[in-house]
Amino acid sequence: MSSNGKVVAIVQARLGSSRLPLKSLLCLRDLPVIDWVARRLAASARLDSIMVAVPDTPLDMVLLEHLRRRGVPCMAGPEDDVLARFCQAAKLADAELVVRVCADNPLIWGGAVDRLVDFYRQGSWDYAYNHIPRKNLWPDGLGAEILSRELLDTLDSKAVQPSQREHCLNYIWDNAADFRIGTFDPEEDWLRRPDLRLDMDRPDDFRRLALLPITPDMDARAIVDVCSSTCGEES
Repeated sequence: MSSNGKVVAIVQARLGSSRLPLKSLLCLRDLPVIDWVARRLAASARLDSIMVAVPDTPLDMVLLEHLRRRGVPCMAGPEDDVLARFCQAAKLADAELVVRVCADNPLIWGGAVDRLVDFYRQGSWDYAYNHIPRKNLWPDGLGAEILSRELLDTLDSKAVQPSQREHCLNYIWDNAADFRIGTFDPEEDWLRRPDLRLDMDRPDDFRRLALLPITPDMDARAIVDVCSSTCGEES
């Protein structure tokens, strides 16, 4: 497995969410959430490109056309077989390392993605992550997940349960003993905030973020400062 190949962020996006319909095109500060994600990923120094993978439904064609008009690389694939869609996107983008990003993380930070790529390359990990505070001290929503294209294709051949097809990296967690899974803590004390939820999964999350004085180019320190009193787990 090469650790120095092309690094591509595959963004999982859709409009048919039951908890928060149309969320990728909902606007924060007059900018659609999917545009926040693409713009903030563009600040990453380690990513070679991004690819947004959307379901091939009539509804999601609206999202696909939105992305095309903005010049964001995108593709449509199976709605429920997200793993197959991810594999198709990775192949289309000619990725060697795949950074998985959820489109409900509008405040994703390029610096967190860069640290994740470096961490993965410096170790002998099969899979690494810093998008959720699971055995680490990262806020929920600044980071991402990473694995090789080779492993992604292996998952595609081995994952048979519906939950492992719909949640494309579940096979790794379902068989955690078979993989070298890595994570790490932020270096800075101010960034060690596992109590902060910065994702946008429910209407309350959207309302909270939409009312904050945030900007698409805001750095992580400013985001943490702004969100500290309003984005905790119980908000």
